[in-house]
Amino acid sequence: MEQHNPYGSPEAAVADLAHGNLAGRGERLGAAIIDTIILLVVMVPLMLVGGYWQMAMAAGGEVPFGAALLWAAIGFAVFAAVQWYPLDAGGQTWGKRLLGIRIVDMTGAKPPVGRLLLVRYLPVHAVGNVPVVGMVLGLVNVLLIFRGDRRCGHDLVAGTQVVRNG
Repeated sequence: MEQHNPYGSPEAAVADLAHGNLAGRGERLGAAIIDTIILLVVMVPLMLVGGYWQMAMAAGGEVPFGAALLWAAIGFAVFAAVQWYPLDAGGQTWGKRLLGIRIVDMTGAKPPVGRLLLVRYLPVHAVGNVPVVGMVLGLVNVLLIFRGDRRCGHDLVAGTQVVRNG
């Protein structure tokens, strides 16, 4: 019989293998990084031409609320335009497509692109633009991936999961 050590480190079982075809955390992170780079390649020049950077510099780094809302809407519109085709065709963003993973509903079917954009992505984008609260909720959203079913907050809200192709 083994004695319990009250000074020992805590132990927790993480069920990585229990869900078969689920995409790995590293694959999902890699896809998110690829998607972010793609969005930055489009948005940074657009923000430069659109005057965002000049406005931020003139205001001491703080963008007026109305302008911040406008650029948040532009950012989501650009995301939707860039990712529409792969989301519609296979339930994937470009990053997920490159890494061989895809978004499915809880029955394994590809969700409609409108549902993905309006229920899975838009709430996260909108909340992420709220000062302080957005950062905290964004962190909680992604940290939920350490649950046994590897579903982030946006997956729970949208009723989706990310799986490997095939």
